[in-house]
Amino acid sequence: MLQKLIIRNYAIIDHLEVDFSGNLNVITGETGAGKSIILGALSLILGERADPAVLFDKQAKCVIEGFFKVKRSLVAAFFQEHELDLEDQVLIRREISAAGKSRAFINDTPVNLTQLGELSHFLVDLHQQFDTLELGESDFQREVLDALVNQPSQIQQYQQQYQRYVQVQRQLKQLQDQRDSANKELDYNKFLLDELSEAAFAPNEIEELDEELKVLSHAEEIRNTLSRVYFQLKEDEQPILQQLKQIQSSVQGLTAFHKDAPAIAERLQSAYVELQDITGDIGHMNDQVQFDGARIEIVNERLSLGYKLFKKHSVQTTAELLQIQEKLAGSIEGVLNLDEQLAALEKEQGELEQALRAQAEVITGARVKEAAPFEKSVNSLLAQVGMPNAQLKAAITQGELNAYGQDTIEFLFDANKSGHFAPVGKVASGGELSRLMLCIKSLVAQSVALPTLIFDEIDTGISGEAARQVGFIMEGMARGHQIICITHQPQIAGKADAHYFVFKDASEGKVTTNVRLLSREERINKIAQMMSGEKPTAAALENARELVK
Repeated sequence: MLQKLIIRNYAIIDHLEVDFSGNLNVITGETGAGKSIILGALSLILGERADPAVLFDKQAKCVIEGFFKVKRSLVAAFFQEHELDLEDQVLIRREISAAGKSRAFINDTPVNLTQLGELSHFLVDLHQQFDTLELGESDFQREVLDALVNQPSQIQQYQQQYQRYVQVQRQLKQLQDQRDSANKELDYNKFLLDELSEAAFAPNEIEELDEELKVLSHAEEIRNTLSRVYFQLKEDEQPILQQLKQIQSSVQGLTAFHKDAPAIAERLQSAYVELQDITGDIGHMNDQVQFDGARIEIVNERLSLGYKLFKKHSVQTTAELLQIQEKLAGSIEGVLNLDEQLAALEKEQGELEQALRAQAEVITGARVKEAAPFEKSVNSLLAQVGMPNAQLKAAITQGELNAYGQDTIEFLFDANKSGHFAPVGKVASGGELSRLMLCIKSLVAQSVALPTLIFDEIDTGISGEAARQVGFIMEGMARGHQIICITHQPQIAGKADAHYFVFKDASEGKVTTNVRLLSREERINKIAQMMSGEKPTAAALENARELVK
């Protein structure tokens, strides 16, 4: 509920404060007095874009403030999502500087216009004279019928499952594309894997074979060298080992004469032991090296195959080749596993679709059940507001599953009982749409808690009994909702719980818009003027008193 609106330095408003009642608030005034300007200011705190040209004083900033009483449960999620402080009263402030810079605040916390617009849906339903285009939109028509069915948990449960259904469909499409792409390379990858598997290289085998080939290719040279060295070390006429042993013994004899001799003797002994080991290893090496022509042929064949695969796969080591083999095996296994994943997803998709169709049937049934009383109520109200020959029909057509069920809902309209119904947005005039919207919102208001409803001259083009009935409808809606209505109709003004009069005030060479809450006698006088002119007749005054009663 909008409790208070403060406007400073906007259009022809210098400073204005309006305290609204919680029921039916009527705003009247002469054409051009500034009634719609007030709504223009209100729209700024609802997230509309600002124009610096609207500043009353070009040197000062414009400030619009709205104080709203809210139900915490309705807005708690929004405040939590955007990390805003939530209180029973929400203050929205919009500032426009002289330079054109705009800032917005919710409870003194800066916010952007998107956030402001999102919050406004919980606070105000602004219905202007030509703001009836959504009446012809399928989403709005479905929302109306669902609001009257008033089973939000049923829709919510369906939508949760539908989100999973869409997610599964998306995953299924991705996997199918992945499988199709993989299948194109599957045969070639299998060929490559078979080739590598048949080669069956062990880790580091190619590098080890390369070393082995070097030994086999130089076996004679290696044996000759090793034999000569072994002979010199151990079997010569004066073997090196024997000479080293003699030298060590000689130095050992000097230990009694020089302090460093024992250390040198010990080192010579270590060298002798090490050289003995080396001699043994040389002998062992020499025994192992044998020329083997058959083995050379086998090694050459393996190396030739290995180098061929190196070149084919653009690698340089056995490890890299084995990594490619492992990757190919994983890729092929992945393609085979895709079929299992696809089967599982297809099964889940089928189960979800079956469950969704069952839920959608229930939702459709509830809508169909509500459609007939909805049509009857709307048509009855249309007759009240001066459209006795008009008829509305809610056509429900079942189709593919969507986020809201399986129905396409379309409001069809016949203005003259011709029997020819057509989409409401195509055949209804502006005035017919306005009154039709009022009738629909009055019905919705009986089922769900709507935010503050604002009607800007919705009564254009009607008078007399039709205007009186519009007043009754608004009066009924105001019992459970706050309504703010700009009107030229005395029949509607007479139903107000609070009547505000907008007027222009000329002082100090400036013309400004002001508004005041009328007393009962002032209301009677203004309503009489609305009926008979600036100087109301006694009959007009009496009629005004009747309307105010």
